[in-house]
Amino acid sequence: MNKKYDTPDEEMTVSITLDDDTEILCDVITILTVEGKDYIAVLPRDTSGRFEEDEVWIYGYRENPEDPNEEPELIYIDDEEEYERVGDAFDEYLDELEFDDED
Repeated sequence: MNKKYDTPDEEMTVSITLDDDTEILCDVITILTVEGKDYIAVLPRDTSGRFEEDEVWIYGYRENPEDPNEEPELIYIDDEEEYERVGDAFDEYLDELEFDDED
């Protein structure tokens, strides 16, 4: 998986295993850096492969700099203030996309 996802026609996915061992396939929307930390925003698919409506999941994101082929680590964000900051950054990202589409 590449670190940056800025090309809309480039499809990247990641599988996320939930607490009940269910695996959910998600499309990567973007990777954001907020206050020096990386985060990933993903769009989950349901069991039929369709996107879950209006649902975006955001996780902390870390790659192994010594092995770029290793799967990145996704980290659950349990701090509400941190999640809010990242959510705001994601909203800004979406606003920028809308602005770019208008040009």
